[in-house]
Amino acid sequence: MIRVVVADDQPLVRMGLRTLIETEDGVQFAGEAANGREALSLIQSVRPDVVFLDIRMPVLDGLEVLRRVSADPACAGVKIVVLTTFDLDEYVFEALRTGASGFLVKDSDPTDLLRAVHVVADGGSLLSPSVTRRVIDRFASGASARPVPHLDKLTEREREIMRHVASGASNDEIAATLVISPATVRTHVSRAMVKLGARDRAQLVVFAVQSGLT
Repeated sequence: MIRVVVADDQPLVRMGLRTLIETEDGVQFAGEAANGREALSLIQSVRPDVVFLDIRMPVLDGLEVLRRVSADPACAGVKIVVLTTFDLDEYVFEALRTGASGFLVKDSDPTDLLRAVHVVADGGSLLSPSVTRRVIDRFASGASARPVPHLDKLTEREREIMRHVASGASNDEIAATLVISPATVRTHVSRAMVKLGARDRAQLVVFAVQSGLT
C-alpha cells in the first residue's frame, strides 16, 4: 500500500487530490496539510511513501519543507513531488536540486497524477519532457557551470546519454535516437547515477545542467 500525503494551501486542491487518491487501488490517503509547518510535522510523524507538496505555502514554504525533509535521515524513504502552477515557477530547479523526485503542474490530467504516485514510489522520478525542457531552458541559460564530483568517471556514451536525459527525453526516445535498446539506455543511466552519486533521474538532470553538459 502506497501512503500519500497532500500539502497545499488551497482547500479545493487538497480535496481534489484526496478524492483522486482514494479511488486508486493500492494507494492510501495518509493525511493533508494546509501550510508548511503542518506539512513538515505530518511528514515527519507519518513518514509517507509519497508527498504532493505545493512549492508556495504560508508559514513555511515548500522549498524549506523539502530541505528539512531531505536532511532528515528518518525521512530517507519519503519521495516528494512538487506541485506548481508553473508560471514559470523559479523554484522548480532548486526543488529538484534539493531533493524533489519530480514536479507536476496542478492542472495535470488525473491519470498523470496517479501515475506519478506509482512511478515515484517505485524509485523513479517524474520529469515530464515538455516541462523539463522549459525548466532547463530557463535555468541553464542563466546558470554558470559548476564542477560536479566524479564527472570524469563517466564514459563518453554515459555523457551522451546524460545530455539526452537532461533534454527531457525518455529512455525509449534516447534508444531510438542512438539506435540502441531501451535496456541499454537504462543501464547507462544507472551507471551514471552510481558514479555521480545521483539520488535519482531528477538529480542527474540537475548535475547535467550544473556541469554544463547541456
